[in-house]
Amino acid sequence: MDVDPPARRLKGWHGRGYLPHCDFPGLIQGVTFRLHDSVPGSVLAGWKAELEWKEHRTSLDPEGTWERQRQELHRRVSAFEDTGAGCCYFRDPGLAALMISALQHFERERYQLFAWCVMPNHVHGLLAPLPPWGLGQIIQSWKRHSARQANLLLGHGEGAFWAPDYYDRFMRDEAHFLQAVEYIHQNPVKAGLCRKAGDWPWSSAYQRSADL
Repeated sequence: MDVDPPARRLKGWHGRGYLPHCDFPGLIQGVTFRLHDSVPGSVLAGWKAELEWKEHRTSLDPEGTWERQRQELHRRVSAFEDTGAGCCYFRDPGLAALMISALQHFERERYQLFAWCVMPNHVHGLLAPLPPWGLGQIIQSWKRHSARQANLLLGHGEGAFWAPDYYDRFMRDEAHFLQAVEYIHQNPVKAGLCRKAGDWPWSSAYQRSADL
């Protein structure tokens, strides 16, 4: 994996034409990123049109419309992902283990990793970046390394692997943090993949139950 520290400042609120992001020092962030075909582009475009989606937050939003739209888009994407759409590469235990290795590779060096779950077509993480590393740099590293290694195993060369961008939400307080951990660990149960969180081998819930 890459080893050079980022030569840039943290960006605060920013976006690259897909989703807005918050990248401030010290924030604990819940993040989700997904495989390239987990949600068809036509479906995503239809949702954005229906929501009158705006790619960037503006100061002219006293009613919080932008944040509500962002959360509603994420809710729809999450529900669609849980139907098991697309190639679902992480159903392969070898590829799921590869993704877990990427998540944990720079733990305590670039970030604190509080919870994580590798689903068949998307990945959840709850982390706090450690300066000077920004959230975007960390996720880019995860995605780049895992895509390179997975495509080698799949024999796809440089084929598409991840969807562009990622979703993030910062933790407001301890209650929000605990809610995020529960959401991450319960995702396989909600998707009908296992009976209880500790049964899903590709999550921190399973790792913690195994350590007891």
